[in-house]
Amino acid sequence: MGWVRHGRTSWNAEGKIQGQTDIPLNEEGRSQAHKLAERLAKDEMKWDAVVSSDLQRARETGRVIADQLSIPLLAADVRLRERGFGEIEGTTEAERLERWGAAWRTTYEGQESNTDVTARGMAFIQDMMSLHPHLNLLVVTHGSFLSQMLHSLCENLDDSYIGNMSYSILELREGAWSSLLHNCSLHLQE
Repeated sequence: MGWVRHGRTSWNAEGKIQGQTDIPLNEEGRSQAHKLAERLAKDEMKWDAVVSSDLQRARETGRVIADQLSIPLLAADVRLRERGFGEIEGTTEAERLERWGAAWRTTYEGQESNTDVTARGMAFIQDMMSLHPHLNLLVVTHGSFLSQMLHSLCENLDDSYIGNMSYSILELREGAWSSLLHNCSLHLQE
């Protein structure tokens, strides 16, 4: 299963947390999506379909990739949405520090819990494996959700920031997920 974080948005550029606020890709984000699609078209790993969050930044990223690879874009799945951040959505780091303090990441209680994010992500994976057991599926989602899922599925992954248009591949072997590629953005450096 391949995992992709959506392309850049204006809120990413401004350092604002998007959460479940439905922000579109900006021009840079569209360009990033095309760059990953070009990489995937040349790659030996072939994908059978793309599925994404229903939020437009992920959906548009998925559409660019599916169109360029001539593979289906499956129905959007709300379970792939970004973590809900509550009142923090739309704020910059400076605003968060001023309002909630330096430890806002651990002390702010209005966000969706790791347990809830993992539960909906695992339900998605189980359904996809049941409905499409033989598809090599490329999943387009969001940074915090993606980080939570990758670390829930695989042990010993580095804890680096999941950048826009990062690309990861996990493989299920004998009941356990292993990482074949983690948080790669080489396609953006070319």
